[in-house]
Amino acid sequence: MNAGGEVVIEPQYLEAGEFRNGFTTVRLNGLLALLDHLGRLYIKRLYRAVGPFNEGLARVQLAQLWGFVDSRGNEIIPAIFEHAGDFSEGIAPATFEGQAGFINQEGQFVVKPHFSQTGHFSRGLAPACRDGLWGFVDKTGTFQIKPQWDGAASFQKQSALVIRDGLWGLCNRKGEETVSPQFEFVKGHAHGEFFDGMALAFRNGKYGFVSQDGQIAVEPMFDLAGDFGGGLALVEINGAYGYIDKSGKLVIMPKFEDAGVFSDNLAQVCINGLWGYINPDGQIAIPPSFQSAAPFRDGLALTVLDGKWQYINRQGALVWHEQ
Repeated sequence: MNAGGEVVIEPQYLEAGEFRNGFTTVRLNGLLALLDHLGRLYIKRLYRAVGPFNEGLARVQLAQLWGFVDSRGNEIIPAIFEHAGDFSEGIAPATFEGQAGFINQEGQFVVKPHFSQTGHFSRGLAPACRDGLWGFVDKTGTFQIKPQWDGAASFQKQSALVIRDGLWGLCNRKGEETVSPQFEFVKGHAHGEFFDGMALAFRNGKYGFVSQDGQIAVEPMFDLAGDFGGGLALVEINGAYGYIDKSGKLVIMPKFEDAGVFSDNLAQVCINGLWGYINPDGQIAIPPSFQSAAPFRDGLALTVLDGKWQYINRQGALVWHEQ
């Protein structure tokens, strides 16, 4: 379905993923096939798993091994790797015969596989593990930040997640810990992943936020919190939900029974058991009338009214409904 509510690919699959870079996956006979935005199937082969297209290639899993295909479904790199990551800056992490390195788009190792694990490159640096410790290497495979952590993730601009003794913090591109590892891992939450320049952080039973420049921007003090969007983040205080700005100041007072994150400049909120949407000023933009409501994405939101699924636009008008 497009943003106007027109069905552009008729319902015919039991399972379909989200479109990314013009492609999605659909399940056929228990395996996955590529589908483009025009509804064309690429079924030269079916796969156990398919990654997103990055830099023109998508990783695919055949049996237990990974390779890469192009946007026409052609096999560009044979499935010979035990693990593979997405392409970034022209190369991708890959593991062969138990050792990890980096390959180019011809499938050749440009950094020899002599690490135990690797991540993707971001502005010239990638996380890599050797002898049980993680640091960051350049595109020659040389450690520019020495291995010193139990775990590490790829850089997001100037900061990267690092792990020590089961807790996470942040380091900068010089390898300095800007936020020492102190935050706990919470099942189902993204850790050290930035949304609108802020990442959710959990410590001693409370939620706060760290900023992308490596600062604890909001000390953990909230019972529950959601990701930032449009400069605002959802927080729970004494069982009620409101919103804070990036300084931690309450800008929409906790008065909702439940609520969601801001997306497309609107957030779903629950009042008297029904869901509607508010704007960043806290004003009702779409009156509460739904049994369920999801965040807006590309101008549309999925809601449930009278037990039936429907999509609405940002004005609250019906775009599509379940028959």
